[in-house]
Amino acid sequence: MEKIQKLIEEKVGYLIVFTFLTISIAMLVEIVPLMFMKQTTEPIKGVKPYTALQLAGRDIYIREGCYNCHSQMIRPFRAETERYGHYSVAGESVYDHPFQWGSKRTGPDLARVGGRYSDEWHRVHLINPRDVVPESNMPGFPWLARNLADAEIVPAKMEALRKVGVPYTDEQIAGAKAEVEGKSEMDALIAYLQGLGLALKNVR
Repeated sequence: MEKIQKLIEEKVGYLIVFTFLTISIAMLVEIVPLMFMKQTTEPIKGVKPYTALQLAGRDIYIREGCYNCHSQMIRPFRAETERYGHYSVAGESVYDHPFQWGSKRTGPDLARVGGRYSDEWHRVHLINPRDVVPESNMPGFPWLARNLADAEIVPAKMEALRKVGVPYTDEQIAGAKAEVEGKSEMDALIAYLQGLGLALKNVR
């Protein structure tokens, strides 16, 4: 045993191999079983795939790096549930590819932000956050009101998501371009935010 320990500590190559093996075994034990549990692979009641406009907004959310400051994962602690609502569960995120859970919070968690504020509040907040939250250090995103959302690409994204299990119908995909056409990037982002966490929002 001592010889093995010495070998691992002195030879970097062996250290890398054993580290990789340890991580692989941990993944098999911790992660793989979750892939076969219904509560982590099936949507909870009330969770629906994003609409075409919400999907466009989600892409803008990712593009602008909103996830760097806002998590979408409420932990099961009283301090969190008192502030944000019901803790996050895996069944809420089955249609997210990739999910936006995160752990970094410069700003508040957004898992239950849907319906909490009006569309106009979000619009003002995104243009200049300090107009509604004076102590905010969030930057403004005024260009989102000027830029049109990319309607051309949304049907292809919905097709791709359908291949990984999101149940979009042919009709939804066919109507996606018309739904997004003429809408600003801000309209799309607000639609995405207003849809977050509604399935469990009123559960305590």
